[in-house]
Amino acid sequence: MRRILSPIAALLLLLVSGPALAIVPSVTAPSPQAEPPEQIIEATRDAGEDARIAERISGIFAELPAYSGVTVQVSEGVVTLSGKVADPAAIGRAGNIAGRVSGVVTVENRLQRDLSVEENLSVIGQTSDLGRNFLKALPLILVALITAVLIGGLGYLIAGLKGVWARIAPNPFLSELVRSAIRFVFVVGGMLIALDMLGASTLMGAVLGGAGVIGIALGFAMRDTVENYVASLMLSIRQPFRANDWVVIDQLEGRVIRLTSRATILMTLDGNHLRIPNAQVFKAVILNYTRNPQRRFDFVLGVDADDDPRVAMQIGMDELSALPFVLGDPEPQARIERVGDSNIEIRFLAWIDQEKADWYKSRSQAIAAVKDALEQAGFALPEPIYRLRVDPRSEALPIGRSAPAPEEKPSTGRAAPAARLDQDVRPESEITDMVEKERQAKGKQSEDLLDPDRPVE
Repeated sequence: MRRILSPIAALLLLLVSGPALAIVPSVTAPSPQAEPPEQIIEATRDAGEDARIAERISGIFAELPAYSGVTVQVSEGVVTLSGKVADPAAIGRAGNIAGRVSGVVTVENRLQRDLSVEENLSVIGQTSDLGRNFLKALPLILVALITAVLIGGLGYLIAGLKGVWARIAPNPFLSELVRSAIRFVFVVGGMLIALDMLGASTLMGAVLGGAGVIGIALGFAMRDTVENYVASLMLSIRQPFRANDWVVIDQLEGRVIRLTSRATILMTLDGNHLRIPNAQVFKAVILNYTRNPQRRFDFVLGVDADDDPRVAMQIGMDELSALPFVLGDPEPQARIERVGDSNIEIRFLAWIDQEKADWYKSRSQAIAAVKDALEQAGFALPEPIYRLRVDPRSEALPIGRSAPAPEEKPSTGRAAPAARLDQDVRPESEITDMVEKERQAKGKQSEDLLDPDRPVE
């Protein structure tokens, strides 16, 4: 039983024992791993308290198999732990347990790791426990696996209904994208349900978090690929051209062979294959010559500056109107383009039907016909005129040497133009035939997102 001190005796006792108590922490420094919570150290202790502390700590360690070889000694509230343990983490844990017992001043942790072979072979026992636990959980694992397989198989079954999805999404590229999304959702959903059945909610969160991080990383790494994929989807929906259309895409000219999920394939007018990434096609300015069968051609001819350009314009327009391949609506036109030093340039314009006449052939025939008509009407197509300046200070002719006789001027009469030949101006079909042959040769083996039933935007 503690002794009751009077206020004066207690004050004297504190004055006397204060310096000694201040020295105690410096003498017995506690272990960093077992520092107990800060508390007031009492000046007196009851008889038998050290024994009770030792008995309490030993009883706790007796319930923990990892501390079966630990020895506990207590003196004046200072707990000394000695012995060996197999797990390194158990050393610090032992000090924390002992420091939490009431009445403990500090803990001197002298535990060491047991490096003996016998103690460290306990991992084999742990492996055996894992094996036994796996066998016990095997039925649940099989049920979870079957559930995941059934849910994923259901997704594949739904996505395999091509006829249904073809009616819902007529575009083949969009239909395949929807089917792939359905398969992915069902497979991932089956995996999540299986993990939840196994109680692996932590693993499920880690899988989802990891998938999100991986998705962001792949998105940055495959930015161009994703952009091209999205452009392919938009082109398959918008349908900016048809197969065999004559197009110009960013100054790249040719006839369209097919549109795939990666690129647009053209055949140039020289018969070569040209692959353009869909991301570039989607952002490009596309000129389609095939959409409108009517197309205009133009050319420039010059007449002498002394001639009447209005008469030349009328003669040219009449000649163009007389050509069988030139359309009467819109009518041919003529415009004064520029007045030069020696000539007046006139631009002639006319329209043709590309389904009946070739643009290049028609333009070539029109130039020849208008040129012949102007020459027959007496119009000169002047050549460039150069003026020579003669310096009066030039050296005179030597004595006894006469000037050269003037050359005889050639006749000014013009030769009659050759008779007009009715050349074939029908559209060229060799490139068109090449494209059709290639499309038929590939057949169903080739991927083509162009749908002839959809309108061209």
